[in-house]
Amino acid sequence: MSDQIDFIASAKRTIQLEAEAVSALEQHLNGDFSQACALMLNCKGRVIVTGMGKSGHIGNKIAATLASTGTPSFFVHPGEASHGDLGMITGNDLVLALSNSGETAEVVTILPLIKRMKAPLISITANPDSTLSQASDVNLHIGVDKEACPLNLAPTSSTTTQLVLGDALAIALLEARGFGAEDFAFSHPGGSLGRRLLLKVEDVMHTGEDIPLVNEQTPLNAALIEVTRKRLGMTAVVDGAGKLTGIFTDGDLRRAIDQDVDLKSTPIHQIMTRNCTTVPAEMLAAEAVQIMQSKQINALVVVDRDQLPVGALNMHDMLKAGVI
Repeated sequence: MSDQIDFIASAKRTIQLEAEAVSALEQHLNGDFSQACALMLNCKGRVIVTGMGKSGHIGNKIAATLASTGTPSFFVHPGEASHGDLGMITGNDLVLALSNSGETAEVVTILPLIKRMKAPLISITANPDSTLSQASDVNLHIGVDKEACPLNLAPTSSTTTQLVLGDALAIALLEARGFGAEDFAFSHPGGSLGRRLLLKVEDVMHTGEDIPLVNEQTPLNAALIEVTRKRLGMTAVVDGAGKLTGIFTDGDLRRAIDQDVDLKSTPIHQIMTRNCTTVPAEMLAAEAVQIMQSKQINALVVVDRDQLPVGALNMHDMLKAGVI
């Protein structure tokens, strides 16, 4: 039986129908959309999203997108709202209700109560003459006449357009709020973006006794012991006042061996790298990674304003912290 079915043709037809529905959505954007954005932007409470069935699943995603882009929001199931969860909604909140028909019983049932508490109501429907649409302060019309489902029953094109319209609302509000990457990171501290934008060098660097550190007069063989003991592939070199004067790395060691330098008696200042790259502790860790990558180095010394070493780190530390 399955050998006689053209799955690819079916998939292409579905994609084409949903793409057409999304494209047609632009024609329905008007002053109502702007009014909805203004209401949401001026909401003193939270945006409460509600919807039943597939519209509810879409509503859940819209609420999550709003919340992560600067608009406090959560989803309330309309069925549960009739049995106590309506207490989650206050007059300071705004309700965003999704229903393709605009006649979903569970949603229509709670409309009088939403109106009674005077919470602004925005709806997303395919029927501007429906009960939900007419009860709303603003109705956003998705204009879907036909589902991608050949039976015109399973919510497909309608839910796709609901989702796109919800994203459009979230992004319009994001831009209106001036919501930036760092704001986004605070909502996603566990993600890679959050780590890149929130972690600073001081959160990653080795400090105190863990900093590889030798004096300028330290013999090369003793400096090698310090490099090995601290396991960062380098050691900072300081003068008598404790200020950084250079760095000694694996690369410096290879060059010293090529030049037949006496490993026991040569003081480290003769073969170290002077004017080495340093970073401040308050720099974003992601910026430090960019510096290491651009200069093709694997380790950095962290210094304060007086050029005193306060930390050290290498690329492995960044990798372990999830910055890269």
